[in-house]
Amino acid sequence: MPPHDRLKAWWQEQPWTNDRGDTSIQMAIVFPFVLLATVAVVQASMWFYARQIALTAAREGLTAARVYEAGPAEGRARAASVLGRSAGDSLVGYSVAAGSDGQRVQVRVTGTAMSMLPGLPGLHVSQSASGPVERWTVFGE
Repeated sequence: MPPHDRLKAWWQEQPWTNDRGDTSIQMAIVFPFVLLATVAVVQASMWFYARQIALTAAREGLTAARVYEAGPAEGRARAASVLGRSAGDSLVGYSVAAGSDGQRVQVRVTGTAMSMLPGLPGLHVSQSASGPVERWTVFGE
């Protein structure tokens, strides 16, 4: 047997070259990080969805509050109605605030996005919409 074949045979017989079980160890190390990344992506998606629900409710409330001779109370009621229909478990503990300075009206929706991990609070969500109040004007003034 040539010397390089003997060296190769000797090398393959050594215990440190046996890699049986390496995959299990690698999976035990890598899998928690993969699981953590998956939960983080799902949690971020749930937070984004809750923000969209809050923004939709704030915009709907703004539309109702801007109408001629309407007020912040109508906007608050409309936003609460939208949240009652669409929030479900995605946006919990929500509240609606609306205010006006006579020229502009603002509707703010706050709440908490649902948490993926039991026992941990969800992420805070706050969205607002504002716009000018519709009013009667005379041409030229």
